[in-house]
Amino acid sequence: VNNPAKRPEPVVTGHRGGDDNFQPYMSVLRDPESGRFRIWYNTPESIDQSHIGTMESLDGINWIRPHRVLNDPQKIRFGVSVLDRGPEFMPVDERYVLAFHENNGMKIALSSNGLDWRMMTSETVFEHTHDINSLHWDPLRKQFLALGSMKIMFPGEDHYRRIPHQSISPDLLNWAPKWPIITPKMGAPIERGETQFYSMSGVITRGSLLIGLVKVLRDDLNATAGKTAAEMGETNRKAAGLGYTVLAWTRDGLHWQRDNEPFIPNHPEPGRWDHAMAWGDEQILVEGETYIYYGGYARGHKVARYDERQIGLATMPRDRYVAREADLNPGRLVTKPLRFDGSDLTVNAEVIGSLRVRLLDRDFEPLPGFDWTELKGDSIAIHPDWTEPVSSLTGKTVRLEFELTDTRL
Repeated sequence: VNNPAKRPEPVVTGHRGGDDNFQPYMSVLRDPESGRFRIWYNTPESIDQSHIGTMESLDGINWIRPHRVLNDPQKIRFGVSVLDRGPEFMPVDERYVLAFHENNGMKIALSSNGLDWRMMTSETVFEHTHDINSLHWDPLRKQFLALGSMKIMFPGEDHYRRIPHQSISPDLLNWAPKWPIITPKMGAPIERGETQFYSMSGVITRGSLLIGLVKVLRDDLNATAGKTAAEMGETNRKAAGLGYTVLAWTRDGLHWQRDNEPFIPNHPEPGRWDHAMAWGDEQILVEGETYIYYGGYARGHKVARYDERQIGLATMPRDRYVAREADLNPGRLVTKPLRFDGSDLTVNAEVIGSLRVRLLDRDFEPLPGFDWTELKGDSIAIHPDWTEPVSSLTGKTVRLEFELTDTRL
């Protein structure tokens, strides 16, 4: 798992910093016409009620302040998932969609500009028992995807765990019965103890995959080893809690797989603004990079929520979530059979030592014209130099064979 590079300081601050951020949930969109970024996030009314704060930016990093607090379309508990259906969407007053949590689940509001909201319906459209949810669009299957956590008690346990569930809808009004998508891996050493999943969000489409960000919660641990809950600022709980983000992905829009290795880890150094929590909530493509916005907490899950819940930014080259990596001992990788439907083929790699690739048929026999070729450089799109054009393989089934040393593929 490749950890994205974090900016050292938050890009949106809590009350003390002036931006009044209250939660680790946000939406960031880039206007397709102006290129300007806009962020929506929760500002506080009380510990149980939020408003929507918003700012714009030219680069997605430096925001034009002060923030603006929008009028609530209805009481908002937590959450601010915003979708932009584009400047051509009709009717124009329904271009933007807002999902938030109130009472017993997800509610939906609509807007022409992302600022002035009206309720689509006063009813809850997706019921769930925990107060976190998010809304996404699946362009591969042309359907909306709602994610919301449920409080589930597993057999033999005396405490509830937060477990993300999913539903799908073609129209925002009619939703399929929900089902669980992320559960603890009880045998994984990192997930011993009271592992929970606060939510999943930040869903982005890359090729045939949807990739999401799962907020892992360990409310039975302190971020600073050896410290008591009281020393971390928590007076009412057995531990102050820590959290990090792992990757999840689906190939069919329904069933998710996930890692248990942290993708966005909480910062190991005490005193850092994201030492206790680092919870990813939004992904956006910016030229050749992926911008990943995440909520960071300094000391614990419930500690100083008005000041210490801030929003940070981590970045990575596009499509470099994970790598197959070889050290100085040569490694070999052969893919399963792949039907080649494209007109081009590129390799995403960081070549320090050596990397070469060739094409095989289904039965592992080398294909004439596609023998071993050396790849060099550090790029998300390295072109192999074969004697035959790869377009000649369209419609055929092939395997790729790689040999690599001191390289990440």
